[in-house]
Amino acid sequence: MSVTKERVEELTKEFGKNDGDTGATETQIAVLTERIRNITDHLKKNKKDHSGRRGLVILVSKRRRLLHYLRKTNLESYKNVLETLKIRK
Repeated sequence: MSVTKERVEELTKEFGKNDGDTGATETQIAVLTERIRNITDHLKKNKKDHSGRRGLVILVSKRRRLLHYLRKTNLESYKNVLETLKIRK
C-alpha cells in the first residue's frame, strides 16, 4: 500500500529540480498521488477498511492544499503537474 523507495526516487527525478529534491511541491504532489492511487486500489478490494478510507481522505486534502499553494505561486508548473499526473481540477 505504501510507495517504494525506488518509486519515490523516480518521481523525484521527474518532478524535482534535482535528484534529491523531495521537498519540492511538485514532488510532494506526485508522491501523494501515487499513495492515493495505491490506497484507492486497496479500498476497492477491502470495502470495510474504514481506517484506510480515513487515511485516504487525509491524503486527498493534503494534496488539495499543496495544489492550491502551487496554483498561487507557479501557475505554469501547476498546469504541468495536473496534465502529467492526470488529476482532475
